Amino acid sequence: MDYNSDGTWESLPIKLDPRILQTLGELQFTHMTPVQSACIPLFVGNKDVAAEAVTGSGKTLAFVIPIIEVLLKREEKLKKLQVGALVITPTRELALQISEVFHTFMVKFPQFTQILMTGGSNPIEDVDKFKQQGGNVVIATPGRLEDMFRRKSDGLDLASSVKSLDILVLDEADRLLDMGFEASLNTILGFLPKQRRTGLFSATQTQELEKLVRAGLRNPVRITVKEKGVAACATQRTPARLSNYYMICRSEDKFNNLVAFLRQHKLEKHLVFFSTCACVEFYSRALEALVKKTSVLSLHGKMKHKRNKIFADFRNLKSGVLVCTDVMARGIDIPDVNWVLQYDPPSSASAFVHRCGRTARIGQQGSALVFLLPMEESYVNFLSLNQRCPLQRKAGISDVVDVLPKVKAMALDDRAMFERGMRAFVSYVQAYGKHECSLIFRLKDLDLAAVARGFALLRLPKMPELRGKSFPDFETTMVDTDTIQFKDKNREKQRQKMLAARKEQEAAGEKRRSFAKNKSWSKQKTKKERRRKRADKRRREEGSDEDDLDELLKDTRLLKKLKKGRISEEDFEKQVAAQAKPDGDSGSELY
Repeated sequence: MDYNSDGTWESLPIKLDPRILQTLGELQFTHMTPVQSACIPLFVGNKDVAAEAVTGSGKTLAFVIPIIEVLLKREEKLKKLQVGALVITPTRELALQISEVFHTFMVKFPQFTQILMTGGSNPIEDVDKFKQQGGNVVIATPGRLEDMFRRKSDGLDLASSVKSLDILVLDEADRLLDMGFEASLNTILGFLPKQRRTGLFSATQTQELEKLVRAGLRNPVRITVKEKGVAACATQRTPARLSNYYMICRSEDKFNNLVAFLRQHKLEKHLVFFSTCACVEFYSRALEALVKKTSVLSLHGKMKHKRNKIFADFRNLKSGVLVCTDVMARGIDIPDVNWVLQYDPPSSASAFVHRCGRTARIGQQGSALVFLLPMEESYVNFLSLNQRCPLQRKAGISDVVDVLPKVKAMALDDRAMFERGMRAFVSYVQAYGKHECSLIFRLKDLDLAAVARGFALLRLPKMPELRGKSFPDFETTMVDTDTIQFKDKNREKQRQKMLAARKEQEAAGEKRRSFAKNKSWSKQKTKKERRRKRADKRRREEGSDEDDLDELLKDTRLLKKLKKGRISEEDFEKQVAAQAKPDGDSGSELY
């Protein structure tokens, strides 16, 4: 279905509850977006929908309003512990944002309760909260929701609570599958009633999503929403008012260009995307020191308890920088983002579109810039063809200065910074090797020495990708990196304890090896001694047999002489007696 025009809320073919219209007026949403005008009548009218619309097109209200309308029209009113609607979304930030939108509308509908279930908090708290206040609308991330369904010992029976379910919404549905939640989704769907309305909302459609549509939706209505002025044959997946740029620069120049850009746009709001959590940790610390009088925050998926606060703080900023991973790429609505800066291209082409969509939302102006290496320039054509996402080349940034020596000085001054840089480099190289577009992003063509210089490394780490290779272009610091200390005294104290313990272990190991060596030598010596003694004994025994044989031969000769009359019997007896005496025992030597 194609919808190319907006309209007032009153122009919908269904009549919305006056309290919903009142809330929309308070929010100053006077007109619907195309995805809203397309989805709301169908969703309220018992249809399953699979909606594809550019990011920032207002998809959240396209399912929030139908959910409230459907719950209002139920013949049997929902009890406290009965779930009427379930919204599943890939990240905590997006779940929190959806929960806030629901809360804005639910203020006028006190008969309904809602609950947010996401990771990063104690699951027992979610169980207690649900039992105490209920949750007619549940907004959740897949992992936590699956955990809630499996819990039996805590007195929670969510499987019984969802028997009353009317609507299931999968927001950013393709991302749910990209992030490996397919098994969790299958488990969750197994608990849900078959007779329900289901909505899939996303900015991109994938083959995996098509499988989910066929498996989970009953004769769905497919909605593809295009923006005005975009030709049907070239459906652009990024907002029409987005200015999308790329810049070519060498590995060792990328960070210098980023710092210069942020210094020149201090009064604006920026999202800076990196490929890994370790890169976010490292570069955010560097930017904090180098971009003065600017709020620099960081957010990534491995943060546990601080994510919601950081997200809320950045949303409230007038200007500033949020350094992040793709955890912030999907569906997040942050007011007045001026620039989306992609320091590292994302691992998938679809993620590029979603990153860009954090700006130029709901018809506003916005800009995006991706930094590419010279060997990666063909990525521009790839995006234009594969994602229908045209990019313009941006002129070089003026007044670029080399800040990498300052980053090196930070690493020499604090071991925490040194270690962050090493981890960031390793994670970047590993992520590069796993890039979805491996024909363009080829690890074997990457100048690892130049990349290491771009990370301001003091030395190269030990990792499989560097094994057996020499890098004459990389200059290792003359400083012994083992002597670099943590600025945090407690961490340094702990490190010194670990070093002392390691030395003790090494000394003990050396002692054991020395003892084992001596013991082995002693055993060998004992064996040799035993072999020598056995050989001597054997020789003595062999020598004794030979002496007996000689005596017997001599006696035989004397006997022959006696028989032939050559000697007398007296001489025979004397000579036999002489042969029987031991060596050296002659009569002449007794006196």
